[in-house]
This record gives sequence, structure tokens and C-alpha cells, in this order.
Amino acid sequence: MNFPIGIQTFEKIRNGGFVYVDKTDLVYNLARNEGFYFLSRPRRFGKSLLVSTLKSYFQGRRDLFEGLAIEKLETEWEQYPVLYFSFNTGDFHEPDGLNGLLNNTLRQYEKIYGKEDYDESVSVRFSNLINRVYTQTGKKVVILVDEYDKPLLSTIDQPFHNDYRAILKAFYSNLKTQDEYIRFGFLTGVTKFSHVSIFSDLNNLENISMAPEYSTICG
Repeated sequence: MNFPIGIQTFEKIRNGGFVYVDKTDLVYNLARNEGFYFLSRPRRFGKSLLVSTLKSYFQGRRDLFEGLAIEKLETEWEQYPVLYFSFNTGDFHEPDGLNGLLNNTLRQYEKIYGKEDYDESVSVRFSNLINRVYTQTGKKVVILVDEYDKPLLSTIDQPFHNDYRAILKAFYSNLKTQDEYIRFGFLTGVTKFSHVSIFSDLNNLENISMAPEYSTICG
């Protein structure tokens, strides 16, 4: 038996013949609803694998789910454009670390969907990107964010911590202002910062961290 030690990509686990504990019935129950969700779990608890599984599901990768519970539940396998942001690999020891990571990620999607000359801040670029993806594909966008709080936890004793918080607050506010173009939003992290912080504008974000029906969705 091959155990996927350190592997956080659903596609790699399935194609590599690794052991996978089937969580796809819970993935289906969550993903079939339109909305915005937040899940808090400790480090090394399977959050990244869950986000990767959601990404494959929304991309319509039916081949990766053969033999799993979701295969008997899902009948349409509709494909959606997915915007995926991971803060796992960012270097947040410098004031421009957060903007650098967001710039690099946005640039990858802007190569596909285009960029306006007047786009400046990462928040404005994200907002316009969501709109362009919807306009060009005719499909609502799926937004997945892994370890959303790592930039804040990594800089809590740094003078630029509040700058990071302001950037993220403006960036994530697009989940509310652009909700008409968004099919599903999902964020993971270690902790949920107080409502006076970056989530203060996101009253449409449902916290499922303690929901009994999702207690075993990862880990």
C-alpha cells in the first residue's frame, strides 16, 4: 500500500495509486450549494488536500473520482472556471511579500483572461478578473483560498502586519461585492480573525469549522 505522505494534490494521489480515505460524499454535500464557506483546522490536517479535491470537482474531472462515493451522487459534472490562491508557499518576511504572491497568482490568470491597463491594486485586479472570467466563459466563478491567514500569522510581530491585514481585507471583500459572479467560495485557515479584522465585511461567509456534518471532511 502506498501512503500519500506529504502529498496534498488530489490528482496526484488518484493517478499515483495512493491510499485515499474517501471524503467525497461530504465534498458533494458542501459543493452542491452556492455560497461562501470557511473551514478552520490545525496545520497538517488535510486542508490543502480538501481544497485540491474541490478544485478537481469543480473542473469536472470525473475521471479522478471513479469508484468514490461522489460518483453515485453527481450526475452532471458541470465545469466551472476556478481561481485558486494558496498562501502555503509565500515568503512573508518582507513588506512586499504578500503583494508579490498575489501579483504572481493574478498574473497567471490574467494571461488567460486578460488585464485592463488601469488595473492597479491587487484588490482591483481581483475584482476585474472575476468579472472578466464570468463574461468570457458565461459561467460563475469558483474561488478557493488555502491557508488564508498564513500572511497574518507570519507577521504578527512585524511592523507591516497591519499593512498585510489591510491588503487582505480589501482583497477578500470581493467575495461579497462580486458575489453575483461567484458560484462557490471556500477559504481554509488555522484560525478565524475577529470580525473587526479582514472578515468584517464578509457577513455572507459561513463558518463550518464546528459544524457536525463536516467534522470529518478532512484530516
